[in-house]
Amino acid sequence: MGKSTASATFRRHHVPVFDADATVHALQAHGGRAVAPIAAAFPDAVRDGVVVREALRQAVFEDPHGQRAALRRLERIVHPLVRAEERRFLAAARRRRRPLVVLDIPLLFETRGERRCDAVVVVSAPPSIQRARVLARPDMNKARLASILKRQMPDRLRRARADAVIHTGLSRHTSRRHILALLRRMR
Repeated sequence: MGKSTASATFRRHHVPVFDADATVHALQAHGGRAVAPIAAAFPDAVRDGVVVREALRQAVFEDPHGQRAALRRLERIVHPLVRAEERRFLAAARRRRRPLVVLDIPLLFETRGERRCDAVVVVSAPPSIQRARVLARPDMNKARLASILKRQMPDRLRRARADAVIHTGLSRHTSRRHILALLRRMR
């Protein structure tokens, strides 16, 4: 949708950004707090003390006992750890008296995370642009994209629930301009 560009713009304008995806990667890296519990739940997904994302993806989404059960098991491990990191991020921002922070959380509405926010900004792109961007990623294919979209709230519903929408389908310059206008209003 353009979340990376939006997050980078906020950071460039001195707004701290909590990146949930980066946090998950750190939790699953060597020494990460999610490695041991994931190894216990999905033994084939951990090698040399690191979660192998493709192996984890296969273990969860190709579970013969049911994808839903495996996904719930993984979420019960990862979500509390990410939430704890988010709380640390927010506490640090409070100590530094930061008036504004951004929580970059891909499944915010799906996990009811909007309850923790003063305002929700949705980054949105037309479906064709979204699809092209996602399929350009090296580890992505049409089946994986379909699986991701099935778990997500439709973009039109996210936009309807948002306090503000940043449209990223035009140009980066236009998106940045909209973000800067939003920052002026919020500050």
